[in-house]
Amino acid sequence: MKKVITAIVALVIVALMAFGYMNASHHSAEGHESKLNPKEVIFEHLGDAYGWEIPFSHHYRIPLPIIVHDNQGWHCFLSSRLADGKEYDGFKIATEGEYKGKVVSVDGTRPLDFSITKNAFGIFIAAVLVILMVFSIRRWYKKHGMKAPRKGTAMLELIVDFVYTDTIRPIMGREAPKYAPYLLTVFFFILTMNLLGLIVIFPGGANLTGNLAVTMVLAVCTFLVTNLTGTKEYWKEIFWPDVPVALKCPVPMMPLIEFLGILTKPLALMVRLFANMLGGHMVVLVLVLLIMIFTEMFGAAVGAGTAVISVLLSLFMLLLDTLISFIQAFVFTLLSTIFISMAHVKHHVKVEVNKE
Repeated sequence: MKKVITAIVALVIVALMAFGYMNASHHSAEGHESKLNPKEVIFEHLGDAYGWEIPFSHHYRIPLPIIVHDNQGWHCFLSSRLADGKEYDGFKIATEGEYKGKVVSVDGTRPLDFSITKNAFGIFIAAVLVILMVFSIRRWYKKHGMKAPRKGTAMLELIVDFVYTDTIRPIMGREAPKYAPYLLTVFFFILTMNLLGLIVIFPGGANLTGNLAVTMVLAVCTFLVTNLTGTKEYWKEIFWPDVPVALKCPVPMMPLIEFLGILTKPLALMVRLFANMLGGHMVVLVLVLLIMIFTEMFGAAVGAGTAVISVLLSLFMLLLDTLISFIQAFVFTLLSTIFISMAHVKHHVKVEVNKE
């Protein structure tokens, strides 16, 4: 086991150093006219794209399907047709302006874009991995009965038991079995996307939970489950809470505050997950970019010394991000469980005790 961990650590160090040096040599080879732009490099790696980057190369990408619709109808082709500023079938990828990095017509107009981008394809990969994990547990118990699973299946069962037994059931009570499938799916889906984002080679590398659109959809799902299954007592507490009438009429102060609370809950879920995962990725990229910056400014000797420190710090941040991936998936699931539970408040009936 120690040998495996050592090999993984060595591989990560070599990969990070190679990444830094190859990018540094790439920018230095282009001369002074194309100096390193850290902001552009960071957002290029964190943003979406029509192709999947090959490690340590900015020129070669795994092509993905581009599907667009304009006045001429539907168009479907691989993104390699538009690589390096090329035009195909009346389309190109904009290099500047409002639609920079997006597919546009040669006249600059934006068609309806249904392309399978890197982030979209990464979500499909994460979904397939979650399905495979779930069915691996199902296959084990179907084949071996109630015999305890082993290895990876045992780890998955341990995580499921922890999330359900120690989080969902104590909060949801009798309704835990009803909402556990959704909550466990959310947990494993977020965890899988978080971990895939830490891998620099295919099928990893897509910044999924660091994308505000992805976290927004996850938060909206919890929002819909919470409010579409809420009880009458839940809605009564929002629009006619148990507070003095002066706080409800003629100015509906408390109902307005309660209603705003409905909207802020998914907003908190969305921003919390997005900010934590994006921040971790940016720190790693900045640490690696230090190698290129110091190499460009002071030469290869200083860059080599910077590489040792940067790689060690990057490795520490990657390990920390692995822990944060678990924590953020758990926190999102925990808060979703609490929000759903709060929407299932029951009417409390006062029981009078006969003292005679």
